[in-house]
Amino acid sequence: MAVRIALVGLGFGAEFIPLYQRHPDSELLAVCRRNEEGLRSIAGAFAVERHYTDYAELLADPDIDAVHINTPIPLHAEQAIAALEAGKHVACTVPMATSVEDCRRVVAAARAARRNYMMMETVVYSREFLHVQRMLKAGGIGRIQFLRGAHQQDMAGWPGYWEGLPPMHYATHAVSPLLALADAPAESVVCMGSGRISPELTSRYGSPFAVETALIRLAGSPLVAEVTRSLFETARQYVESFAVYGDKTSFEWEQIHGDRPVVFHGEEATRIDVPDFADLLPPEIRPYTTRGVYDEDNAHLSFTQGSGHGGSHPHLAHEFVRSIVEERPPAVDETTAANWTSVGICAHESAMRGGERVPIPEF
Repeated sequence: MAVRIALVGLGFGAEFIPLYQRHPDSELLAVCRRNEEGLRSIAGAFAVERHYTDYAELLADPDIDAVHINTPIPLHAEQAIAALEAGKHVACTVPMATSVEDCRRVVAAARAARRNYMMMETVVYSREFLHVQRMLKAGGIGRIQFLRGAHQQDMAGWPGYWEGLPPMHYATHAVSPLLALADAPAESVVCMGSGRISPELTSRYGSPFAVETALIRLAGSPLVAEVTRSLFETARQYVESFAVYGDKTSFEWEQIHGDRPVVFHGEEATRIDVPDFADLLPPEIRPYTTRGVYDEDNAHLSFTQGSGHGGSHPHLAHEFVRSIVEERPPAVDETTAANWTSVGICAHESAMRGGERVPIPEF
């Protein structure tokens, strides 16, 4: 029987409509959006019969097995908890929450409900990540010695709740590939803030920093990972990137879009073409690693700035659906999601305290 899914939030979230419609193990049963005109337009375009403007009404629908949440960051924790308490499996875009306490609440709700929770982190299903992961498993990287991640973005013009957001409160795109490749959770973090944003932006969340840079100690590992984030008033082309330095080979993300990543063998540098990994997916959704709902005439900033999120969307949808079908935890389950999210929350706390070391709670 197909997993019956409701998609909540239809901006960036609309990218997942054809994936759930065409996946052999799922059915897109309903969509939800507060704006009724926009809701009817998208539901009509994709022939989705059930549509809701009220999230509580959607959760009361007994035919829905799972919800995929793509709403604004401040809503993630409460909406995920409500869905879990209603007996639904939950996929949620990043981050899990904006406080450690809310991360704990989501984790507790998932465990009490005995339902799957998956944080839909795009970078750990990007072509670059899958390529480096394959290199690592084949022994090509050797022993990892250091990891570095960066996510720099200009959020001017985005919805108001983004204005002045602490950079590290949206850090999972830079944190996740490092911890996933190291196969270790974060144990503690030291972070420094640098520069200043305008008083108008600072007043929203009380965060003054233009850039935040963190050093993360990994649990049970000799490794340290470095992460840098910026969101406003810092000149830089958009980049979600990671670098892995091994004793045999190292990988660095391209510095400028289109340059191609670099692999180092000793001091010898070679630019590489990263392959697509559509072959890992059911044939019905393979085309969506290279295309989506949005195009040049109908663009969504998260998709265009992120270069299509590295072809990750069908991989994310596939993992979520298959985890439910196979009755197993998803790859980025509630424990992993809470750790990856808390790195950024604790990093910002460290920056506000002048660089004090802050332990990452256990979940």
